[in-house]
Amino acid sequence: MARFDTSFDATSVEPTTAYELLPAGKYRAQIVESEMRVTRNGMGQFLWLMLDILEGEHKGRKIFDQLNLVNPNPTTVEIAQRTLSAICHATGKMHVSDSEELHLIPMTIQVKIKPPKNGYGESNAIAYLPPERAATARAAKPTPAAPATPAAPPKMTSAPWNKKS
Repeated sequence: MARFDTSFDATSVEPTTAYELLPAGKYRAQIVESEMRVTRNGMGQFLWLMLDILEGEHKGRKIFDQLNLVNPNPTTVEIAQRTLSAICHATGKMHVSDSEELHLIPMTIQVKIKPPKNGYGESNAIAYLPPERAATARAAKPTPAAPATPAAPPKMTSAPWNKKS
């Protein structure tokens, strides 16, 4: 039992609502919080990130990501390091020693919907776009003042996990 110091009046506080996924699409966002956390099994650590959507209909919404930077599985660590590299490229910060160095720097992210897995429902997945791809994506959107012109397709590169070291 937990006794409160005073009586809690639920009519004076807005209740939480069900968590809704952020719709798939491109968004301007920035990292607003980050911290290293221990994995559930205690065998590793992940970088937990909270991002804030900066523009559009979903301005102010939060989206979360985690990068398993310390893990017994080397593939898991490689994926996390590649994601961290993508964040660094998206923010223009190529050398960082603290995740706070990545905070409050606007970048473009691609949000996708991951299907249910392992007893969990659908979830959001985030890809961090480098500035040139983000600019191409924004340039491809027609503006109301001018007719749309076809944008050059983005440069295709091989997937990071297929590159040879």
